[in-house]
Amino acid sequence: MADKKTPTNTFDDTDIICNPFVSFDLMGLDPKLMRGIYAYGFEKPSAVQQRAIVPFVRGGDILAQAQAGTGKTGAFAIGLLQRVDFESLVCQALLLSPTHELALQTQDVISRLGEHLKHRALPDFCRAFVGGTKVSDDVRKIQDGVQVAVGTPGRIYDLVRRGVLRVEHLKVIVLDEADLMLSHGFGEQVYEIFRFLPRHIQVALFSATMPEDVLTLTNKFMRQPTRILVEKEQLPLQAIRQFYVAVEDEYKLGTLCDLYDSFSIAQSVIFCNSRNRVTWLSEELQRQSHSVSCIHSEMTTSERERVMLSFREGTTRVLLATNVLARGIDVQHVSIVINFDIPSDCACYLHRIGRSGRYGRKGLAINFVSSKEVPLLKALQNHYQIEIEEMPEDFATHLA
Repeated sequence: MADKKTPTNTFDDTDIICNPFVSFDLMGLDPKLMRGIYAYGFEKPSAVQQRAIVPFVRGGDILAQAQAGTGKTGAFAIGLLQRVDFESLVCQALLLSPTHELALQTQDVISRLGEHLKHRALPDFCRAFVGGTKVSDDVRKIQDGVQVAVGTPGRIYDLVRRGVLRVEHLKVIVLDEADLMLSHGFGEQVYEIFRFLPRHIQVALFSATMPEDVLTLTNKFMRQPTRILVEKEQLPLQAIRQFYVAVEDEYKLGTLCDLYDSFSIAQSVIFCNSRNRVTWLSEELQRQSHSVSCIHSEMTTSERERVMLSFREGTTRVLLATNVLARGIDVQHVSIVINFDIPSDCACYLHRIGRSGRYGRKGLAINFVSSKEVPLLKALQNHYQIEIEEMPEDFATHLA
């Protein structure tokens, strides 16, 4: 991975591509891929898709920030599918995701978009490899054949290190939720994976947030990337209605129950700052006859899959989660996000509330704020230059 040219560390207006394409038809995509795009339900490209797909297909490095729910997954999925030679049965694209749920969701999107591209000898061309599953099952998948590999860093690194997942023919690697992937917890594994990759591999980074320290790290492995940025004031915080409720910690549970008893709320996600907090809240709500489910990182992969399937199908309307769900998960009918605890990280707040109001739909966020959490709320407002108002008495009108 040596001899990479060093990009600048900050975005400016010249990084944002001008005169974007306005339709998929003008992007020069494979007609079979076009069939998959329209069958999936994409009618016209979103802003990030307009700006990212063509330079992606041309093979250059990509560094893209765009708000949650605007089609980033579609952008890199379409780009990498166009780059894969489906007559060659070797692995050509690798996508890294921070969580099991996001990896499986992304695999599903890529598989559906590429439905008409796949080779008859390799119907399951896109495979997911995540922790919490049997390595022997992954080995069998690879032996059966894979052209696009999607997975979490730990499992992918293990397979690459063992020589089971061959990477010498890779054309592109994508890091979804790139800021998290390059931070503590994942960064070392990601860098170890890069050590095995072809020298001139295309690198694509996508995220809703792109802090300065992440931009600095990209100097090590990117070649003058095409840089696409959404400025802070364009982020989804302005599009999602946000309120706070001043309530001390010991009264948060009662306030939450009153909220659900008083208003008709469709699917919602409640975020807590720890696994123990999620477990406690789930037990208390169920004790009061509220039907809820919960998800956190200590659950097995199969348990988490069952919970997410139940929530997507609407069997469960309320999902309690730690930050494991804050990144990239797209459940279309989530109308409200409740921060039972205020996150200490500004980027985490952005990703949490981005679970509502996706793809132009209305979104709503409610923050329970104790006196100890007031400084955190003020920090969020200062960072994003927004004003979060106290929940009004006519709150029900905002649920319409």
